[in-house]
Parts: sequence; C-alpha cells; structure tokens
Amino acid sequence: MKVCVIKTSSMGDVIHTLPALTDAQKAIPSLSIDWVVEENFAEIPRWHSAVNRVLPIALRRWRKSPFSIQTRNEWKNYRALLQAENYDAVIDAQGLIKSALFATRFAQGVKHGYDRQSIREPLASFFYDKKYAISYQQHAVERIRQLFAQSLGYELPQVQGDYGIARHFLHQTSEKNYVVFIHSTTRADKHWEESEWQKLIEKITALSDCEIHLPWGNEQEKARAERLAQAHSNVLVLPKLTLTELAKQLANSKAVVSVDTGLAHLTAALDKPNITLYGATDPKLIGCYGKNQHYLSANSMKEISAEQVLSQLLPFIS
Repeated sequence: MKVCVIKTSSMGDVIHTLPALTDAQKAIPSLSIDWVVEENFAEIPRWHSAVNRVLPIALRRWRKSPFSIQTRNEWKNYRALLQAENYDAVIDAQGLIKSALFATRFAQGVKHGYDRQSIREPLASFFYDKKYAISYQQHAVERIRQLFAQSLGYELPQVQGDYGIARHFLHQTSEKNYVVFIHSTTRADKHWEESEWQKLIEKITALSDCEIHLPWGNEQEKARAERLAQAHSNVLVLPKLTLTELAKQLANSKAVVSVDTGLAHLTAALDKPNITLYGATDPKLIGCYGKNQHYLSANSMKEISAEQVLSQLLPFIS
C-alpha cells in the first residue's frame, strides 16, 4: 500500500507523527510511505523504516522570494515529484490551509483529514475526500494515531505509541557518561534562567563525574552555551550538528534536561530519560510523549529551581 503523508512542520509536530507510522506498518506489512515535509526537517522521516521517499517542501524559504527563477524551478520540481505517484491514500496530518493548498490538493489519491470540528483551520477540510471527527482533548500523538487508523482502516493498538527510531542511534559517542542540556528555544518566555542552569551544573559537578553536553543552533545559542561552560572542565559546548548527529548525542546520553522545544520531543522519540521544564506552556496536550518523560511545570520558568531539577535528574546519573 502506497500512502502519502502531509506533515510539514514544526519539528515537534513532525516527530509526533512517527508513532502513527509504526502502528500502520505493523497493521499493513506492505506499507510504503512518501512524506511531504519542510526541508529543514527532512532528516526526521528518513529515520523511520516505513518511509520510502521524502519530498521536501520549502515554503518558509520560497515565500521570501516567491517570483524568483530558483523558487519557480524548485516549485515545479516539487510538484512533479509529488504527482509522480498514484497513492492508495493521502493523509493530511497537518490540518492547515497551507498544507492543503500546497501539498494535499496536488497529491494523487483519496484524501483523508480531520473534519471541521477537529481542525485548527476548518477551511482546510474542504480539500479532503474523507473526514474524521477526532477529539482535541488528548495528546497530539494520539490524535494522529487515530487519524491514521481511521484513514487506513485498521484497529488502533491500545498501547503507548512507539516512535520506531530509537534503535537506529544507539552506539557509543563518548568514553564518559554525559547528560545533555537543551537550553535554547525560540520563545523568550520558555527560557530557563541562566543562573539556574549554572547552579544545576555546579550541583552535578559536585555529585557526579558526568560530563554535560550543550548543543546550539545559532550564534546566540552558542554564546549562551559558552557562558554556561565557563570555568567548568566537565561542560562541553558541542560543535554545530545536524539533526541526525544531535539524535546520536541524545540517544547515547544518560539523561536530558530540556526547555519546551523541538529537541525535547526528539529526546522523547529516542526513549531517553528527559526532564522538561514548562512555565509558559501546558504539557498536557503537546508535552513530551513517551517513555521516561518527566515534567516540571510552574506558572513561569522563574519558579522552577535547580534543586527541583536535580532531584528528578539524580536517579539517572547516580
């Protein structure tokens, strides 16, 4: 069975789709998935064994120069790739007007998606041939699992979803035990105080011989990592890494401490113990889903202390 999946962004949303692929692959052994995804996240679908082709879309980049020759050529090539197959099903798991307009309507096959009451942008459901009522009052992973089960006609497994990617990343990346601190995110109100990160580093240094690894994605994040690493021989600022390289770092760590960001969801997908800090967002519906996931939640990030984090982290590094 050939299926086209439309889930373009963001990182967390793309990762949340993986357990549905695992369900579908177990129910339909002949399953072959083509996946339309934003080019920045194109590595993620390739990690799952059900995926045959990844079809990168570059809406974020194209809209900066929509009439350039490069954009026109890339758009033409993208459409040709998308329309090269006749699919048994096209599943729009994004549920947005942009995903329907720029992906779902061009794919060849019966189009499935959420109905008007189950979708963020109800007009998108106009583009679907078959529509499903799926409650918002559950985690995003479970919503997508239900959408796939109803679209492809199998019974939803009554077990926790399996991302199906952890085993691909397990190999030694360091001679020493280490933890990863995911300290950066796009929203200022999701950041944890640097002074608390420093306190946590000092407490771990006093109690454990674990190294602390600090990833970063831009110059501002690199500068923060370098500040946190100052005067600590056991703190390593990582080089700039691809998503696949970051996944290897996370998968082989002892544990992770993270703010609410896409890499926190990647940690969950790798079945890695993770303490995620929530002050500006509610983890109930879009928090980290999976094994060994722990939350510290408060009205603001300033209310979360290094002592609270350490108490949850210690069992994994002692």
